[in-house]
Amino acid sequence: MKQKILALAALAAVPLVMTLGNSMLIPVIPIIERTLNLTPVQASLIITVYSIAAVPLIPIAGFMSDRFGRKVVIIPSLMLAGLGGLIAGLASLFLSNPYRVILAARIMQGIGAAGAFPLTLPLTRDIFHDEAEVSHALGVIETSNTFGKVISPILGAYLAALSWYAPFAAIPLLAAASILAIIFWIKTPQQEQKVSEFQQSISQLKTILLSEGRWLVTVYLTGCIIMLVLFGIQFYVSEYLEQNYHILGTRKGLVLAIPLAGLCTASYIAGRLLGDSKPLLKWTAFSGMAVLALSSGVISFSRSLVLLIFILTLGFSGIGAALPSLDALITENIAKEQNGTVTSFYNSMRFVGVAVGPPIFAWLMRFSHQLVFWTAAGFSLIAVILIGKFIKTDG
Repeated sequence: MKQKILALAALAAVPLVMTLGNSMLIPVIPIIERTLNLTPVQASLIITVYSIAAVPLIPIAGFMSDRFGRKVVIIPSLMLAGLGGLIAGLASLFLSNPYRVILAARIMQGIGAAGAFPLTLPLTRDIFHDEAEVSHALGVIETSNTFGKVISPILGAYLAALSWYAPFAAIPLLAAASILAIIFWIKTPQQEQKVSEFQQSISQLKTILLSEGRWLVTVYLTGCIIMLVLFGIQFYVSEYLEQNYHILGTRKGLVLAIPLAGLCTASYIAGRLLGDSKPLLKWTAFSGMAVLALSSGVISFSRSLVLLIFILTLGFSGIGAALPSLDALITENIAKEQNGTVTSFYNSMRFVGVAVGPPIFAWLMRFSHQLVFWTAAGFSLIAVILIGKFIKTDG
């Protein structure tokens, strides 16, 4: 039992570190924008290139983990992510115009991220065998991911108060701690059968997509939409708080953390209560996305700060309920030997959302507050329709 608790702690540390490595920069982006004399779209690329680099490599990392083992891929990936943070920090310290080097270092971090957080889901399935244990573990891991989002704006703002590039320098330390936890606390079980050769693996994946394609693609697209809306709104609100309310530094971090705390709480509760019932998972994801769509629509009609944060907290709570449901739908309905490859495509789509959200919302904010949240509501409504239509509960 103790070994499983330590293993779960090590697993949960990976998404926490990867989330901090990206989300921690969101409240700092306006500072970087002013310091380096960037446009909002240029500044948003610091978030975007991280995810763009990860997207095409996540499926490759998933296949490699199926073939060679999860830890063999995760540990070097965390090392690369830490190295990217170190390079970004040093460039910011010593170069007069470090923007391009920061982008290159963020690409390096994204490559590392491709082989880290996405593999925690199939590794969880490898370690925990009872479906109740799997469901609980997935809830803890997703909660760790969302908890990282809660403390990211606070920690990022605090570090930026010391120096605008301090958040970059913190990443190698976080990655090192995660690596040590994985090495000492995770004992990977022996594979029960020889992993498929590449051609056979791709053939099996095609078979899965042919038989399960509709609901799998729906889960993939919903994951993408969630991250697009989540990161896009956070980017917008970070700028909005500074420009309209002059809320800066750690105060801004605390305000940004309130909706994310709702997300984290809902994610934890959902992870504790959800089992492997496909109908329950479907309707939890459906309801969560419906709440996000409705709240985004309501926010568009108000500029009150208190109302904005309150309704945003409700909307983000919908995301918190949906994410563990989507995780469980994939991990508990796909054969174990193909879990790494299949979940890697899901995580690729989540990274696509992270990549495109900030630049899309940076462009939309040039027009109006209403357009930002109408767009968020529209994307969320698409997810609601897809879930209701294509995720079946009778098989």
